Amino acid sequence: MKNLIDFIKNHYNWLIFLLLEMVSLTMLFQFNSYQGSVAFTSANSVAGVIYQGKSNITSFLSLRDINKELTITNVNLQQQVLQLKKQLKKYGVSSYHIEQALRERNYTLIGAQVVQNSVNKQNNLITIDRGSADGIKEDMGVVSGNGVVGVVYMVGSHYSVVMPIISVHSSISCEVDGTGYFGYLRWLGGDSHYAYMEDVPLYADIKINQWVVTSGYSAIFPAGVPVGKIRSAEKSPDGVSYRLVVELSSDFINLRDVCVIDNHHTHDQLQLLQAAKDSLDLIKNQ
Repeated sequence: MKNLIDFIKNHYNWLIFLLLEMVSLTMLFQFNSYQGSVAFTSANSVAGVIYQGKSNITSFLSLRDINKELTITNVNLQQQVLQLKKQLKKYGVSSYHIEQALRERNYTLIGAQVVQNSVNKQNNLITIDRGSADGIKEDMGVVSGNGVVGVVYMVGSHYSVVMPIISVHSSISCEVDGTGYFGYLRWLGGDSHYAYMEDVPLYADIKINQWVVTSGYSAIFPAGVPVGKIRSAEKSPDGVSYRLVVELSSDFINLRDVCVIDNHHTHDQLQLLQAAKDSLDLIKNQ
């Protein structure tokens, strides 16, 4: 005991320094979203490997449920394709034209697995095991087998950070399926199963349990990707539009397998939008 006290007396300056250093680093990463997100990227390869090992164990234990879900999804998709072919054949469209249209689609899917996830913060983030070496870029859309997940936020060589739709900084352009009424999906914190679709006009004919899907008005997601179902409708705080309560179709608590959408025309679309913005700024400044 005397030796311990002597050690503390002789090195108390260094001990205080180390304590303050640990406190400052903790505050830096906890209260600054940018620095916190950097800690989740592939630059932190050690963290990525740890998350990967943890995810592999969890995935193995839940493999039976995942296979069941994939089987049901595949069967449903097969039935939908069959029904689509029948409908198109009825209107005189050949299977050749169907297959050609599928081949000429402007996007491909890159499979990835979630290795780190959070659902109980204001700025939730998701880490996936794919990065620039796999063709991942910032601003790519991310989906699960059930619907929209989020947008790629930061990219490393082998890992990427995704900003999910359950982040207060997320805003996704959506529409009420089949109606043409669109708005923006936002999450205000709280329950990870629900978000709000805002800016829907009051004259819109809204029904409970209608699907909300991506509008296709951005370069990130193609049109028609499921987002969730309308559970209730209320007026927005300013009283000029609807605020729809949407039950999200993606289960973020049990999220494992995702796909990153590689839209082949995203770069051209973003360049065009930036050029238009620069032109408007130039006109305003003249």
